[in-house]
Amino acid sequence: MDELKDELISVYVQESREQLDEMEDGLLRLEQDPDDADNINAIFRAAHTIKGGSGVIECGFIEQFTHRVENLLDALRNGEIAVSGPLATLLLECCDHMRSLMDVLVAQKSSPDDEVQVRGEELGNRLQIFIDSVRAATLPPVAASDAVEVESSGGGEVNTDSWHISVRFGQNVLRGGMEPLSFLRFLASLGEVVGIETVPDGIPAAAEMDPESCYLGFEIRLKTTASKIEIERVFDFVRDDCELRILPPHSKLDDYILLIQELPEDTMRLGEMLVRCGALTQSELERGLIAQQQATDATAEQEAAPSTPLGEILVGSKLVHKEVVDAAVARQTQVTDKKARDAQMVRVQADKLDQLIDLVGELVIAGASANLIALKSRHSELLEATSVLSRLVESIRDSALQLRMVQIGDTFTRFNRVVRDVSKELGKEIELSISGAETELDKSVVERIGDPLMHLVRNSLDHGIEPADVRLARGKPACGRVSLNAFHDSGSIVIQVSDDGGGLNREKIRAKAIERELIQPTDPLSDHEIINLIFEPGFSTADQVSKLSGRGVGMDVVRRNIQALRGTVDVASVEGQGSTFTIRLPLTLAIIDGFLVGIGRASYVIPLDSVVECIEHKNLAGERNFLNLRGEALPFIRLRDLFEIEGQAPARESIVVVQFGGQRAGIVVDQLMGEFQTVIKPLGRVFANLRGISGSTILGSGEVALVLDVAALVHIVTRAEEECWLMYRHVAPVSSAASIPPAILAGT
Repeated sequence: MDELKDELISVYVQESREQLDEMEDGLLRLEQDPDDADNINAIFRAAHTIKGGSGVIECGFIEQFTHRVENLLDALRNGEIAVSGPLATLLLECCDHMRSLMDVLVAQKSSPDDEVQVRGEELGNRLQIFIDSVRAATLPPVAASDAVEVESSGGGEVNTDSWHISVRFGQNVLRGGMEPLSFLRFLASLGEVVGIETVPDGIPAAAEMDPESCYLGFEIRLKTTASKIEIERVFDFVRDDCELRILPPHSKLDDYILLIQELPEDTMRLGEMLVRCGALTQSELERGLIAQQQATDATAEQEAAPSTPLGEILVGSKLVHKEVVDAAVARQTQVTDKKARDAQMVRVQADKLDQLIDLVGELVIAGASANLIALKSRHSELLEATSVLSRLVESIRDSALQLRMVQIGDTFTRFNRVVRDVSKELGKEIELSISGAETELDKSVVERIGDPLMHLVRNSLDHGIEPADVRLARGKPACGRVSLNAFHDSGSIVIQVSDDGGGLNREKIRAKAIERELIQPTDPLSDHEIINLIFEPGFSTADQVSKLSGRGVGMDVVRRNIQALRGTVDVASVEGQGSTFTIRLPLTLAIIDGFLVGIGRASYVIPLDSVVECIEHKNLAGERNFLNLRGEALPFIRLRDLFEIEGQAPARESIVVVQFGGQRAGIVVDQLMGEFQTVIKPLGRVFANLRGISGSTILGSGEVALVLDVAALVHIVTRAEEECWLMYRHVAPVSSAASIPPAILAGT
């Protein structure tokens, strides 16, 4: 029993957090479009679903608080409270508190601690004060003299906020000892009969009248809190000898529609849904089904004629409003579609998925070993079998990795709340633009990229975007813009955080770096290097420390966290126009396609997605680390020299041309060994500062090969170029690139 309850709580918490995300998104949209009734209803349903689920798992502290939130949302839904900034802020704070209550539930505590309890009471009091004060200010007084005449339409549309009862007594009512007026008097015991009209349209000519027959009908307007079935029971004794139609007031229609939307997600028929919500009684449903069967029998001879839907019959018989039937049909479709989607999805715990990825990785290594043995044996049938096995393993690998791929859009949308709250705190007007939300990357990367992105966004809001008066003085719109963008590039995912603010002041950054002795005044640094000094530990250009930034710990943490994901972060800025932070991350942290190369007896793996081409290269003594590749300069690096590998290089080497971040470079190796599925194994802490290596892998032979960090290698090559150029410019400034000596361009 305890295991079942734990499973129910786990499912409830997961679904409730999804509902809270939807509720928060709806509240953020509510400020932009206060008149969106569908959005308001969706927010209310989310809160109601959370409250209902808390009752199922018997969690009283969540149920009590959510009920108070629901009261405010109900007033908002009924138009008693107008949408405002303070209202949205209060409800967003309630969402945060409900998340805290979820954490209490997950921790298996019987009640929240004192701090959370006090916070909940404070929010509850603010909710009640808000309801009382705003209702008193917005509710108009009701005049006692307001009266609306009953529209006698024989059961047609109701024009007042009262129940409309249309009854036509049968001719044999009097013969059965029943007095029609007694039913009307009993009806008054349920409430107030505010209008009644006698309908004599059934009275025949005087010569045809029977004194023992009843020919009268009545149109009645009744104000009552009774349900439809209670009103129908008044006429139980004459139910088979009268025509009775009961239509609810317009205020009831919204209640019925809401009840339909809140029905359990079970497969129910239309009539059952209408009875469950109270819009239809069981006897009315039975009459409707009989009428449907009669209509079906009448058209049975016409095979092509479809049966009349029950909803049309009920509406045509004026037993229920069309709006209610439409809501029930829409709910049926929604439940059916959701069940179809749920049938295609299975919830899997993350640790089980990680275990599957590990097993697939071992399968990749075992498949590579079998393929190597087959190549050595040169047995044709074995080679063919291992070839098929390799293709299957590759397909299994891709499918398993796809299970871990999630869209980054959910991470991006969380920042709508951040931008709203921070902009209000800073007194700035800022909007968030999101693009590339459908871009997919590994689930483990998504979980760990949230904090670095939070630092970057908050810094853009605080340091990047200028106050409105400064922006207007610079010819910019008063409203600033922060943009989040994601896309795939060369086997990596690129995430950009941009703003249209004031940009980075290079002179200020350089002066602060010299003050903190991060650089020397005589150091020749490019603009790019100066800007990226902001990622150094303890670096900050803020004139004063704020709650958001200025302590010099954010950007350093950003770089460390991204490097821990085998990624890089870079910044480009134009002073007065804005800044763009670019993060490059691997798509997956587990298995990649690699290109195997050798230097001496050592083997290395280059991520295949970064490989552009391979070319042959003659090893000439004293040659520059630079070559002309189809009219373009290509700098290259020798791994033998970088890793200090002993031995003589072969007469003919190979250059693997790689690309990262729009820059190309060459990697000189002894031999090319072909493509290879690589299971990346992390390096130990001893090798944490090793340049140019991002991990290791196990070959089919059982040997260990190192995985090259292409980003670091390209950076080393381009950095060497920049240093040579800056050194030459510092010693002998030139006016154009044409006057630069070839030796400097070659990086020697």
